[in-house]
Amino acid sequence: MNRYGLQTIDWARLDAAQREATLARPALDAGERKQSVAGIIAEVRKGGDAAVQDFTQRFDRIAVRTYAYQRDDLDAAQHSIAPELLRALQDAAGRIRAFHQADVPEDRKVETAPGLVCSVVYRPLQTVGLYIPGGTAPLVSTVLMLAIPAQIAGCASVVLCSPPNEQGEVPAEILAAASICGVSRVFCCGGAQAIAAMAYGTAQIPRCQKIFGPGNAWVTEAKQQVSQDPAGAAIDMPAGPSEVLVIADEAAMQDQGAVLIAWDLLSQAEHGPDSQVLLLTDSQALAKAVIGELERLAPASPRAAILEQSLRASRIILTTDIDQALQVSESYAPEHLILNTADARERAQQVSQAGSVFIGRWTPESLGDYCSGPNHVLPTYGWARSEGALGVTDFLRRMTLQEASAAALQAVGPCAETLAAFEGLDAHRMAITARLQQIVAAQEATA
Repeated sequence: MNRYGLQTIDWARLDAAQREATLARPALDAGERKQSVAGIIAEVRKGGDAAVQDFTQRFDRIAVRTYAYQRDDLDAAQHSIAPELLRALQDAAGRIRAFHQADVPEDRKVETAPGLVCSVVYRPLQTVGLYIPGGTAPLVSTVLMLAIPAQIAGCASVVLCSPPNEQGEVPAEILAAASICGVSRVFCCGGAQAIAAMAYGTAQIPRCQKIFGPGNAWVTEAKQQVSQDPAGAAIDMPAGPSEVLVIADEAAMQDQGAVLIAWDLLSQAEHGPDSQVLLLTDSQALAKAVIGELERLAPASPRAAILEQSLRASRIILTTDIDQALQVSESYAPEHLILNTADARERAQQVSQAGSVFIGRWTPESLGDYCSGPNHVLPTYGWARSEGALGVTDFLRRMTLQEASAAALQAVGPCAETLAAFEGLDAHRMAITARLQQIVAAQEATA
């Protein structure tokens, strides 16, 4: 046993209940927060921008100097940040844009019967809201991940909200990233009040059809509440703490491989005290080595206090082989899955339940967080069983069109009549029967 409570767990020796407990994620309990968030939302709906700014000053203890930023402000910010950071943002944006551009769905048209033409078309959401957390390290990468697919989708208005820094402003780095991605407007506000403002609109913040982006427990609760209100807004996906699951074999130990795996685990564990990281391996020696590296590296981290908590919810699991490790991973459905095995590329084909898969020794999850191309907004807390990574389609509405000729209605209509009659929906049946009668009458009149 070590200071973080990490030890090797032998999967083969666990019964069903113990296996379930081993893979249990940290509990999420809204508790009194639910009622408090509901109150914030109600106040913002009533008081608008004044309420938003009042909550921001109350919770962030900072007087906002600039509340609303326009395009000129965003563009100017590109000239005020470090040149190397600007180049990195532009470089990352190019790869993210290329990946997402290739993922744009195509409109399609199918003639399902002679004269019956059915189409699927995609239309952009008009106004979307992006939430970007602030704090000591504003998430500039998340600006790229959210705003670029919105831009590619063709959303007419992209609004961004982010909390104030110590100067009472949105950091210039956030503004510069927003400028690169074509964001329309930025507002200096965070927390549940920002989510409420985007969901219901204020005098200055437009009402958004859908809200995207990560946040703390208050932001997550606010997103859940507005998404359940018919008058509110849709949200990107359910959110929970960050997580990574690493599958590694004996080959991963080569050339100080245990250090690399430890860094992969720490890179997610440092997100927050409720983050969870797991290592699954068929090598006892590797498991022991990684635990030793975690013990060595974590205390020296600038985020050691967070790691002190998050590593206690983490797991080092010994499996009989890599096949069993993959079965455990499929049951867990991780947000991030790293395959650090000799046959990683082949193993990746066996994965069906993960947010994003990182293949091989040279593909750290951190690469995907920033600049490889795919989106880093991924399903957490087991939602990878049913949800996928964020993409362009999340900013589009899928709509179908149908057009039938008179001849097509004569050919296909009787099928609908039969089904409607069976279901006892007579008006449904008559909507077709009445038309068929008109067609027959017209044909007889011209005969």
